[in-house]
Amino acid sequence: MTPNGVRVVPGGTLVDRVLGHLAERSSDSLTIARDVLGIGKATPAIAERVAEALLGADPRVRRLTDGRWSLAGSGASVTRLASCSFAVVDVETTGARSGKGDRITEIAVYSLRDGVIEPVFASLVNPERPIPRFVSTLTSITNEMVREAPTFADIAGRVTDALSGHIFAAHNARFDWAFVARELKRARSLVLSGPRVCTVQLSRRLVRGLKSRGLDSVAEYFGIEIEGRHRAAGDALATAKVLSCLLDLAVEQGIETIDELTAASRARRRRPTALPSPMGEA
Repeated sequence: MTPNGVRVVPGGTLVDRVLGHLAERSSDSLTIARDVLGIGKATPAIAERVAEALLGADPRVRRLTDGRWSLAGSGASVTRLASCSFAVVDVETTGARSGKGDRITEIAVYSLRDGVIEPVFASLVNPERPIPRFVSTLTSITNEMVREAPTFADIAGRVTDALSGHIFAAHNARFDWAFVARELKRARSLVLSGPRVCTVQLSRRLVRGLKSRGLDSVAEYFGIEIEGRHRAAGDALATAKVLSCLLDLAVEQGIETIDELTAASRARRRRPTALPSPMGEA
């Protein structure tokens, strides 16, 4: 386990939004009111009252000395990379829009700690909706394959066990996080919060000269062969191997803590890029 790793906790709709935002960065009341809650005309005084009413008694949130709100236990972390445990996730889905009805069809989680990669959990998932033909062509996952598979609600407990206390990592982490978070909320009314690392963004920060940051290109750069491309277990294992290589580069470049790594994972540089695939940059 890693201090301040992923947490899966009960939550309501407005709190869900704020916790998701605070997992990325600490923010003041006005930012929370205007940018997260959508109260565009909120004054500082109104924002303060709203934030205090929503967050003031929540043990998952704390107030920093400068007035910003932060997840409890975050903001002053000095957790060294050497002590971190990563849950490397890949999901296959019915489409690219988690908020528009697309669902998970397969999920896999590998652990990475001290350079050792181990399988944790993998399962086909009945998405409870048809899989489009073009998606089946890409992933080789058909409606027949998932018909008797467990629903996400059936495996939600195993997923939370696989993630809790670890750093969430994925290739195009925003995509996988969004789907897992939405499925957990739908199945158990749970909120996914905590640090996450994106190997797409890390490769942009740490590796120069790649024309593409898709999993195929980054894996090839490190000499990693992907077995079972566009299947959750194959892609998650390849991502774990890529992350292990990126962590070595990060240490070489002076990144020593998980805070520094997640900051590097969020960094963006202007660059020429190809059009993204329908399923995200994977």
